[in-house]
Amino acid sequence: MTCKNKTCHEIEVSVIIPVHNSEEWLDECLKSVLDQDFNGKIQVSIYDDCSIDKSWSKLKLWEREFLHNGLDVVLEKSIYNAALGVGYARNRAVKNSSGRFLCFLDSDDVMTADRIRVQHGRALQNLDAIIGSRFVRWPKDSTLRFTKWANNLEDSNQQLYTQAFTSHGPTLIMPTWFISRKTFDKVGGFDESGKGTPEDLIFFYQHLKLAGKLCRCPEVLLTYRYHKNCSTFSVSESVIWDLRVQFLQERIIRNWSSFTIWNAGKQGRKLYRSLSPLNQKKVIAFCDVDVKKINQGFYIYEHSTEIPKPKVPIIHFTEAQPPIIICVKLDLTDGEFEKNLELLHLQEGVDYIHFN
Repeated sequence: MTCKNKTCHEIEVSVIIPVHNSEEWLDECLKSVLDQDFNGKIQVSIYDDCSIDKSWSKLKLWEREFLHNGLDVVLEKSIYNAALGVGYARNRAVKNSSGRFLCFLDSDDVMTADRIRVQHGRALQNLDAIIGSRFVRWPKDSTLRFTKWANNLEDSNQQLYTQAFTSHGPTLIMPTWFISRKTFDKVGGFDESGKGTPEDLIFFYQHLKLAGKLCRCPEVLLTYRYHKNCSTFSVSESVIWDLRVQFLQERIIRNWSSFTIWNAGKQGRKLYRSLSPLNQKKVIAFCDVDVKKINQGFYIYEHSTEIPKPKVPIIHFTEAQPPIIICVKLDLTDGEFEKNLELLHLQEGVDYIHFN
């Protein structure tokens, strides 16, 4: 990146904020930027993606506030007649920025005062990593299972990597991301396909494909807001499924000669049908606890073009041979599934992978 601003070399961290109809939350969000206790030079780079509320008016007021307090500010307003999406807005804000590090912040979320200082310290030791953090959800009773899962992933035993295939999305939640500009440029920015595209998951997977690292600060550094207008609700479930299956096959299954799918029901069979013909042949069994499914003896893939149709045994989970792909959701069986898994004395990431 070529910097035309004579002071840009002094900017250590650029806070990247995409905005679209965020009038309701902007004051709290932007005040949390102003309240940072970081001693280095901070820049705020905001792109307004065709807001039709009073977001732009608020941004202009905050621009004066930031400048008065010594923060560098870059504002850009879309010239288009329709919003082009979060991926495009983030890329524009990054392009307009000049910091050595990028701190991503959604316009409806709120940072703790120590966020930049804490994550910057970790980033200096992990220049090729996406740095995340724990978070609190607001309202407090929203997405309880998701929040528990994300905040309790154990960095020490590689769960940030081994659980990257689950339906929850990136193991580091996007609004907590803090990365070097070099890492961002290496990935090539966010997908700009627009509404319905999981641009954060695409970026996350590409980062891992390029041998990028993951790191999470143990501190809670963000309040992550949940509401009916969250961009998450516009994302296509089928697109996410296809991305997950593709990444699972490229990252894991290609290295296995055979494997078992834990779940002979709907999700396990869906995964089987989604695999390439080559990888379907690697499935030696489905395993389950349901006696009715086990008594069926086999799953026959009736829609296959092969003759005879593929016929996969269904066995009790205690007979399953690793490696295993688990298609059972966590925290939904009062701990019974977790106890069953523990009985097998298997190692996550080696003997099994979660795909739930």
